[in-house]
Amino acid sequence: MPAESQTRPPRADAVRNRESLLVAAREAFAEHGMDVSVSEIAQRAGIGKGTVFRHFATKESLAAAIVSGRLDELAVTGRTLLEAADPEAALLEFMTAGVELHVSDRSFCQAATTDVRRDPVVRAAADRLSGVAEALTDRARRKGVIRGDITGQDVIRMLTAACQAAAPDEDVTGAWRRYLHLIFDGLRAEGARPLPPLPPTA
Repeated sequence: MPAESQTRPPRADAVRNRESLLVAAREAFAEHGMDVSVSEIAQRAGIGKGTVFRHFATKESLAAAIVSGRLDELAVTGRTLLEAADPEAALLEFMTAGVELHVSDRSFCQAATTDVRRDPVVRAAADRLSGVAEALTDRARRKGVIRGDITGQDVIRMLTAACQAAAPDEDVTGAWRRYLHLIFDGLRAEGARPLPPLPPTA
């Protein structure tokens, strides 16, 4: 194979198709979870199913690309918060961003119980996120505002716990905020503080 064919950049239409595919897949997975079909994703993107499979061999590999992207978005938020002056407020803001992501994207939560979580791309992104969570947690520990035995992995797991606590309400009322603050009070080194009131029901 000629050397120039190995280094030739992808055609502009191929780049556009991939970008459209990723946007459509992100929206479809967020709305419908892992059960969304490749046909629906292709239709949203305005491309054929064959084009989807030219970019991603399986629906699972496409889902892995979307989930890893979501994990990296949260990691970027966390790295920004490492510069915040108040470690306690930074950790709560990070956890809030994490639960908001769970609430807004059905596939993000489902990924934890599917084969997607074992994909190397997802595992690498999860490791990056865990490192950021540990750094944020360590700052709060050293400041003495949270318990000394809390780890970054504890924080990651409690994001899902806050989401699951409000799951029966399908987040119609934003009840997850109440449970997140309850969880965060449990992290504090001092006594618990008043919880936010429940929002009005629909």
